[in-house]
Amino acid sequence: MARKKKSVPQVNSSSTADIAFILLIFFLITTSMDTDRGLARRLPNPPDPNQKKNDDIIVKERNVLQVRLNKDNQLMVGSDWLDVRQLKEKAKEFIANPNDDANLPEKHSKNIPLLGGECMITENHVISLQNDVGTSYQAYIDVQNELVAAYNELRDELAQSKFGKSYKDCNDDQKEAIRTYYPQKISEAEPKKYGGK
Repeated sequence: MARKKKSVPQVNSSSTADIAFILLIFFLITTSMDTDRGLARRLPNPPDPNQKKNDDIIVKERNVLQVRLNKDNQLMVGSDWLDVRQLKEKAKEFIANPNDDANLPEKHSKNIPLLGGECMITENHVISLQNDVGTSYQAYIDVQNELVAAYNELRDELAQSKFGKSYKDCNDDQKEAIRTYYPQKISEAEPKKYGGK
């Protein structure tokens, strides 16, 4: 008697494509994407077309802090070579000018009612950042982070001393007063070619 050949049952693959599609959608929805990269900057308001154009803006040298990054990611602040970890404290000293140093930004009086009326502030200061075309993106971001951290710390310290809470916990009017006291002024110049140390 001849033996019958056993047939192997076929796997039904008609729904495999549907299952793969459902799995793909599931992973796309549940996977988190790191999208919070980059620099948060508020662009200035567009100029008023009726305003008279003034090309002769004069900035006193003492009101400008030159920050330069060369192609080797070396940082020069003013005339000093610094490590990026030293930049925040240097920037804080420049922005606040706590001892009214003649080599740091000049102070003038401004009325800020929520901060007690007349305040001596360095409103005309500018931090000028310029990097080399060969500067790495990470070094550029590190410098930006330190400069923004200097403003954030100064604002937080002022909020603690005036309102007894951190800057982020202040209401909108208090935040506006603190930003008037410490306006963030970071100017970015077009990249150039600098040499090494």
